[in-house]
Amino acid sequence: MAPKDEKEAVKISVESKDPSKKESNNKNKSLKDGDLKEATMSEEDQELKERLETCVSTVANQDSEEAVTVPLRLKALDVIVTELRSATSSMTSVPKPLKFLRPHFPELKKLHVELVEDSAVDGDSEYMLLRARLGDVLSVLAMTLGDDDERESLNFKLSGMKDYVALKEQGKSATEDDNLGCWGHEYVRSLAGEIGQEYNARVIDGADPETDEPFSDLLGMVDIIAPFHISHNAEAEAVDLLIEVQRLEKLKDLENIDQKNFARICLYLIKTADFMSDPDDLAEMLEIAHHLYVRQGQFFDALRAALRSGNEEVIPELFAQCEDPLMKKQMCLLLGRHRVNYEIEDDDDADELNELIGNAHLSEQFTKLAVDLDVMEAKTPEDIYKSHLAETGGFSRRRDNGGAQVDSARANLASTFVNAFVNAGFGVDKLMSTDDDDWLYKNKDHGMMSATASLGSIFMWSVEEGLTQIDKYLYSSEEYVKAGAALAVGILSSGVRNDADPALALLAEHIEGDSHIMKCAACTGLGIAYAGSGREEIVELLMMVIDSENTGPEAMMECSLAGLALGMICIGKCDEDVGSSLVQKLMEASDEDLDHSHAKYLCLGLGLLFLGKMEKADAMLEAVKTVEHKIGKYAAVLLDTCAYAGSGNVLKVQEMLHHCAEHLTEDAEHQMAAVIGIGLITMGEDTGSEMALRTFDHLLHYCEIPIKRAVPLALALLHVSNPEYGVIDQLSRLSHDPDTELSQNAILAMGVVSAGTNNSRVAGLLRQLSEFYSKEAGHIFCVRIAQGMLHMGKGLITLSPYHSDRMLTCAPALGAMLTLLHSGIDMKNTILDKSHYLLYYLTCAMNPRMLVTVNEDLSWRPVTARVGMAVETVGQAGKPKSITGFQTHTTPVLLQAKERAELATEEVLSVATVLEGIVILKDNPDYEPEAEK
Repeated sequence: MAPKDEKEAVKISVESKDPSKKESNNKNKSLKDGDLKEATMSEEDQELKERLETCVSTVANQDSEEAVTVPLRLKALDVIVTELRSATSSMTSVPKPLKFLRPHFPELKKLHVELVEDSAVDGDSEYMLLRARLGDVLSVLAMTLGDDDERESLNFKLSGMKDYVALKEQGKSATEDDNLGCWGHEYVRSLAGEIGQEYNARVIDGADPETDEPFSDLLGMVDIIAPFHISHNAEAEAVDLLIEVQRLEKLKDLENIDQKNFARICLYLIKTADFMSDPDDLAEMLEIAHHLYVRQGQFFDALRAALRSGNEEVIPELFAQCEDPLMKKQMCLLLGRHRVNYEIEDDDDADELNELIGNAHLSEQFTKLAVDLDVMEAKTPEDIYKSHLAETGGFSRRRDNGGAQVDSARANLASTFVNAFVNAGFGVDKLMSTDDDDWLYKNKDHGMMSATASLGSIFMWSVEEGLTQIDKYLYSSEEYVKAGAALAVGILSSGVRNDADPALALLAEHIEGDSHIMKCAACTGLGIAYAGSGREEIVELLMMVIDSENTGPEAMMECSLAGLALGMICIGKCDEDVGSSLVQKLMEASDEDLDHSHAKYLCLGLGLLFLGKMEKADAMLEAVKTVEHKIGKYAAVLLDTCAYAGSGNVLKVQEMLHHCAEHLTEDAEHQMAAVIGIGLITMGEDTGSEMALRTFDHLLHYCEIPIKRAVPLALALLHVSNPEYGVIDQLSRLSHDPDTELSQNAILAMGVVSAGTNNSRVAGLLRQLSEFYSKEAGHIFCVRIAQGMLHMGKGLITLSPYHSDRMLTCAPALGAMLTLLHSGIDMKNTILDKSHYLLYYLTCAMNPRMLVTVNEDLSWRPVTARVGMAVETVGQAGKPKSITGFQTHTTPVLLQAKERAELATEEVLSVATVLEGIVILKDNPDYEPEAEK
């Protein structure tokens, strides 16, 4: 408030002109240099400063006074060392001793140089100790004052270390002098950084990284720093240092890796492995994680690490070392989920364990889940279409609309697939498993084949029950019905191992028979039934089809489907014989044969052989490049992208983009394969996937129509069974595109992205599309297939190839997705033509997305579990929460993509570290009920 009388107001004179910058700087300078310095320094600080300065002058002894002996200089240096080590000022400011010693750094450096150059010092142990201690002090000072490029801090420390080693040899070294940790954590980190730089500099200068001699001084320090980091909860930094100096093997010998920290180290190794460009480095990291898990008795996690690296040879060894019967069962369940064809022989419970690997209990558990969630009642296709909600009534049957009538057989065929997908695994439906065959005869020729084959999907995983239903069709007089039944037997056995081997027994004769359609069905059936098993007798059987001398379109189609089946059976196995046979077929086939719409499946089969095996495909790639037909380019791109599937390899992505740079309007199949390849290479790694999404935006803006057609397929591959808002939005826009093939691919992609989720938004969009395209037979078929996928297994099944907390990729599931997406490259000649039965390859990717907790006899044991979005905890301090936004449910529960579950009770412990699928529980021996507490 202003004073009442203005005259009483105080007058303040103000300069009308701002002082110049120079003047104000000078003023500040004089203040800084003068009184301010004295005013801010307390007596204590002043005393410390003077003490340190006295010590420095004693150590330096510039006047060479005789009274200042070496022991005296050592004592003075000890005072500096003690002050530096005990400087416990706040972390936000520089420790005071460091600040006061700053002006003396050049003086001490000069002294050190003199001592190093003086040859007399080397024979005198006291002088050597002085030089070593001085090196330590200078190393600490150089951390903030030294020249980064010169790596002074490290050089001073190495010089000191040499002296300590020499003194030790003379038996005159003090014990703790060469300990790095006593200088503090920050110093050790700084030193570790310089060690990495120095190591790389020496390698560039020609040192051999395979040998230890050129780096012995550095590795000596690494041997001290790595255990120091691990014992001070900085496991990630220890691993980083060892990666930097290419000595990760040292982790195996560290004794301070124990029960408390091994999980953090292994998690960091596994997550870092994804970023290793060199396959050998990747394999080494996973092998070390595997070794550490085994050392701590964590066989389940060790198995996960082994499967992640594709090293199946260690499985027998793991089972031999594991003595816990529950752990063995849980490991078998994991092998079953990963579709590993392994048989346990020398074990008391071998039969029971082999049943678990063969997924013998999957059907029973799935049906039980359906009963528990009250979704057992069969659904009809109309329940899915909900035509009554659409204005036009779905398939418009009215004659007065004047438009073209929708093909009824095509509509029934679509309903067949919707019925097969929606009721998959339930063993009950309202179209096929009834007593009469009405539905079967509402289809024509190939339609009858798919209708009969749908029984395989409905009774999936339940071999005995399914065979009883299918049996009567195996002896039908209709060739197509018989072929459908043969295919159904294959679908039925997908992912399930049965001692009787019905698929092989029933389908082998048709492979050798003369009927074209039976051959096609038998090849596809075997491919689905034995996907990922690599069984020799089946490979030999199918190789007969590849090696046959027959020519013509039918023979080429049989050969292509056999090639695809071989790719699925030997997926990721790098089988040389199969590979060379397929390449030979591509080389020898006539141009007319290679122009066949199904010849692409031959190339896909070849690509699947090397799925995820990186440089192992190089030799085969060179051979493929010699194929002169345009399909050679397609095969080369497909093989290359399959080999680097899920690797996130940036150079390969750039290579694929390079293929897309050429503006082609026809003969551009290799470009479409490259676009799907970008999705395939970047999938499973979040950063790469996000970057790929931006890349696809660019492709949609700037590229020709063939490339645009493949973008929805690539988007689908990145988000299988994971309907993210932005992706659905993008696909919804593309589904209205004027280009027929682009919109059909977008509709199919919507089905893949939302598969098994019952997502209401996608359901609404697909219903709108069914009205929008009510007069387009091809589009309507795609919409129906997408609706079937969306409601797959009534929302209990996923197509996602990832499992075990997204760490493992199930190869047959990924192979099945690629079969569908590569069919999209030429949909009108494959799925929309007569090869719609190839859609049944999707059964290889179908898996229940459940979490069921069981006792050791696999009887259910409901417990409370928290389910929420998974949070990345790698490298974080303490015990971070692994899920966020969780809800607590009682098992069994359903898990969405990117969701994670954890037990909400301490009463029980889970044998598995990842709660997915069937999880065995055991009682917690340390649990005390609340009342007792």
